[in-house]
Amino acid sequence: MKAVIANDHGGVQLAAEILRHLSARGIETTYLGTDKEESVDYPDYAEKAVNEYRKGGYDFGVLICGTGIGISISANKMDGIRCALPQNSYAAEMTKRHNNANFIAFGGRIEYQEPVTAILDAYIDAEFEGGRHQRRIDKMMALSGK
Repeated sequence: MKAVIANDHGGVQLAAEILRHLSARGIETTYLGTDKEESVDYPDYAEKAVNEYRKGGYDFGVLICGTGIGISISANKMDGIRCALPQNSYAAEMTKRHNNANFIAFGGRIEYQEPVTAILDAYIDAEFEGGRHQRRIDKMMALSGK
């Protein structure tokens, strides 16, 4: 498995935790985030990660900013991207099973009720169910042209 990861200044510590966790799971990573806490612009990091993902060979992407909101919105503006911002393991699992999200976002300044690594694992370990969900994804992605 291979993932691309990017973060702004609000996600430096969480990105480091996620990188360690993915490495321990044997998941290869390409890291495109900042490791400094000086202010940078999250849309730039979403764009870097998505452009790298589009080169191929990646299973998913992880994006992190202060809340996860801005960086996920930025990624979702780019064609073909379905970036979820789950609040817990159940939502993370369902976004893969039903929405086949190819990116997942987190907030480095958010206090989650469970470890972010557990939420990420639920996403990684889930499999897309296809069927009626693919029909819905096709409809969802067609909205970008409207």
